[in-house]
Amino acid sequence: MRDPRGSGSPAWFYGNKQGGTADTVYSSLIQAQVCMGDFFRPEKAPGRRTRRKKMVDFKADERLNTLNHSCAHVMAQAVKHLYPEAKFWVGPVVKEGFYYDIDLGDNAVNDDVIAAIEKEMKKICKEGKKIYRREISKAEALELFKNDEYKLDLISDLEDGTISVYDQGDFTDLCRGPHVDNTKLCKNFKLVKYSGVYWKGDANNHVMQRIYGVCFPTAEELEAHLKLLEEAKERDHRKIGKEMQLFMSDDLVGRGLPMFLPKGYTVWQELENYIKAKERKLGYLHVMTPCVGTVGLYKTSGHWDHYKENMFPAMEVEGESFVLRPMNCPHHMMIYANRMHSYKDLPIRIGEIAHDFRFEASGTLKGIERGRHFCQNDAHLFVTPEQIESEFASVVALIFDTYKDFNITDYRCVLSLRDPADKVKYHDDDAMWDMAENALRKVLNDIGIEYTEEIGEAAFYGPKLDVNVKPAIGNEYTLSTCQLDFCLPAKFNLTYIDSDGTKKTPVVLHRAILGSLDRFMAYILEETKGNLPLWLAPVQAKILPVKNEDEELNAYSHEVYKYLEDNGIRVEIDERNEKLGYRIREAQMEKVPYLLVLGKNEVADRTVSYRLHGEQQSTTVSMEDFLAMLQEDIRTKKLNPAAAK
Repeated sequence: MRDPRGSGSPAWFYGNKQGGTADTVYSSLIQAQVCMGDFFRPEKAPGRRTRRKKMVDFKADERLNTLNHSCAHVMAQAVKHLYPEAKFWVGPVVKEGFYYDIDLGDNAVNDDVIAAIEKEMKKICKEGKKIYRREISKAEALELFKNDEYKLDLISDLEDGTISVYDQGDFTDLCRGPHVDNTKLCKNFKLVKYSGVYWKGDANNHVMQRIYGVCFPTAEELEAHLKLLEEAKERDHRKIGKEMQLFMSDDLVGRGLPMFLPKGYTVWQELENYIKAKERKLGYLHVMTPCVGTVGLYKTSGHWDHYKENMFPAMEVEGESFVLRPMNCPHHMMIYANRMHSYKDLPIRIGEIAHDFRFEASGTLKGIERGRHFCQNDAHLFVTPEQIESEFASVVALIFDTYKDFNITDYRCVLSLRDPADKVKYHDDDAMWDMAENALRKVLNDIGIEYTEEIGEAAFYGPKLDVNVKPAIGNEYTLSTCQLDFCLPAKFNLTYIDSDGTKKTPVVLHRAILGSLDRFMAYILEETKGNLPLWLAPVQAKILPVKNEDEELNAYSHEVYKYLEDNGIRVEIDERNEKLGYRIREAQMEKVPYLLVLGKNEVADRTVSYRLHGEQQSTTVSMEDFLAMLQEDIRTKKLNPAAAK
C-alpha cells in the first residue's frame, strides 16, 4: 500500500525542538515516542513553562510522526473529558499512524464510543490550544502522577534527571516529544480501529482498550489514506478467506492454528502439486519427516541455543524431551547421514512440504499469513564447494520462474549478513562467516543479481538471499529465501568421499521458493482480491439452471456438470430453490471464475452460456468449446482478468 504522506508542510507546522538533559534520562520505551496522558492544572504545578520554539528542517516522515504523536495526545485529552477516571498506558507513533492503550474501567470501546471521542477531538482541535513543553525532576513527576499506577510504573524505570511534560489546555502528558505548535494542526484525523490488549502484552494482566488513529497535514491526504484503508479491508485475505470459505480458526483449537476448509485445501493442494512438479523436473527428491524431534536433535543443530524462544515448550515423554519442530533442516541432515555418499552423488536435493510450529507472539498473528503452524515449501541441497554457484543460480532461476507464473513483479533481493557487532546470536566461527558471506556475494555478482545488503538479518548458521515482496496491502516481507550453510553439515558430521578418496564435508543450501504455502496463499489472495487464476480456483465453474422445477433443464444441467467433472474441471451446480439473482450474487461473492446460466435455449441447442466473473455480458458456446477454453486457460496458467480490476 503506497504511503500518501505529504512533504509540503510549512516550517511553522511544528513546535519547539526537544533538548536539555531530558533526552539522556528516558528509557528505551520513552525514546520510542511513548506518551502518557493525565489531567494537570499548570498554574499549580512546579517547573518551568515556556512557549515552544519553532522547529524547521524535519524530514517528511519525522513531520508526520510528530503530527500523529500530537494527535495521540488530543485523543487522550478527549477521552479524559468523556471519562474522567480513564488512565493511559502507552501511545506510540507506529507506521500506520498512532495508538493509545487506555484503561476505561468497566467501560468498553464500541463504534458509538469512537464517534463520541472523535466529536470531542474536533472540539479540542477547533479550540487551537497552544502546546507547551516543561521540564521537571523525576521526584516532581512521581508526585505529579502519584495517583496513576501506569505512569508510576513507567517513571520508576527512568533514571534520575530532568523529565519533560507537555501541556495543552487542561491536559498534561508526560512525554519526550516533539509536538506540533497547537492542537488546531491535528484537525485532519480519523480513529480507524480498536481492540482489547493485555497490559504490557502479558496474558496474566488485565485487558486495556487500544484505539488506533491517523492524522495528516491536509484533508486531501487523510481522504487518500482512508481510501487506501478501505482498499486494504477489501483485500484482506482473512475477509476473502471467509467469503470464499477457504479457512477458519477457533480459539478452542488455538490462536495461530488455522484450519483449511475443503475449498481452501484445494488451493493448498494445487500449490503443493505445482511446486513439487517444478522441483521434480530439477531432480529434487521429496521426503516426509515427523513434526517433532528430540531436544537433543536441536541441541546438535544449534537451534536450541539460538532459537529456543521461538519454539513451543519441550514435552517430557518416557524420559525423553521432544519439541514441535520449528524448521526441517535437522531432519534432512539426518536423512543425508543415513548412508555414505560419493562426490558423484552430489548435488542431492531433498524437498518437503513440511508442517512446522513456532510460538509467535499473539500480537503478530495474522490469519494464514503468520501463524503458529504453517507448511514450508522447504528443501536442502547438499553440494560440493564447486557446485555452490551453479546450484545457487538454479535456485534463483526457479524463484523467478515461479514469480513469472504468478505475475509477481514487485520484489527486491536482499543479501542478509551477520551483525559483526552482535555475534552472540550467531554460530561462533568468524572464518566460516567470512568464507560464507564472500562466497554468496561472489555468486550474486557472478550471476548478475541486483541486491542490497542488510546487516543482522542472516540465519544463525549462515548468510542468505531473501526475496522480499511488497504486497498490495501491508508491509514488505520475505517470500522466498536461499541460505548458504557451512555450519550444520559440520555439526552433524556429514561427509562425502571426494575424487581423491578423502572425506569432505558438503555445503548445504537451505531454500524455500513459495516460502510457506500458507503465507503464499495469503499473498496471492490479497494480490488478486480473491480472483484466483482458473488453475488455482477452488471452484472453476458453477452451473445455475434458470428454473429449478424444470425437469428437462435440470437433467441437462447435470449432464453438463458430469461432462466437465469427468474432464477434470472443479465444478458445482446450484439448483437450490432460490431466485437466480440471489444465486448469481452468492457465486460472485465466492469469486467463481465462470458462471454457467442454463435455460431452455441452451437445452435445445445443447450449448452453455457463460459469464466471466466481474463481467456482465454472457457468451454462448458448445460444451466442447467451453471445455477447450477452460483447459487452455489452465494449461497456460492464464491470469484472471478480474484480478486487475
